[in-house]
Amino acid sequence: MFPTGVVAVCAMDEGKPVGMAVNSFSSVSLEPALVSVCVANTSSTWPRLKKSANIGLSVLGADQESLSRKLSSRHGDRFEGVEWTVNDDGALFIEGATLWLDCRVHDQLRGGDHEIILFEVLQSHLFPQVPPLVFHQSKYLGLAHAS
Repeated sequence: MFPTGVVAVCAMDEGKPVGMAVNSFSSVSLEPALVSVCVANTSSTWPRLKKSANIGLSVLGADQESLSRKLSSRHGDRFEGVEWTVNDDGALFIEGATLWLDCRVHDQLRGGDHEIILFEVLQSHLFPQVPPLVFHQSKYLGLAHAS
């Protein structure tokens, strides 16, 4: 319907990386700093993620389309061959992303067949040299300068 970024929502669970890709990411508030994502009620990943004290949101870079597909897959090791880093609170961040947000769950509410998750942003790290991956009409795209 409309262009969105692609965000990896990741953390550590019992010493192993766990995560998923979402394209329903949005800024909600500046004070306090809040962002939201929507997760399908059928997700088997979200119940594992929400156990973590902190969750890393990585806005994927333009060259990370294959990673987005991998993080959306129901089968296989989603983190095989993926470079990532984790902080002391268990938030996991994807190397090569354009933005990292260290978050904790602020609130959660049901929205039809999805859960709407509000995250409080605790810290952020921007990589301005990395252009974002864009998802639009079921296709991955990059950004171009408007004339």
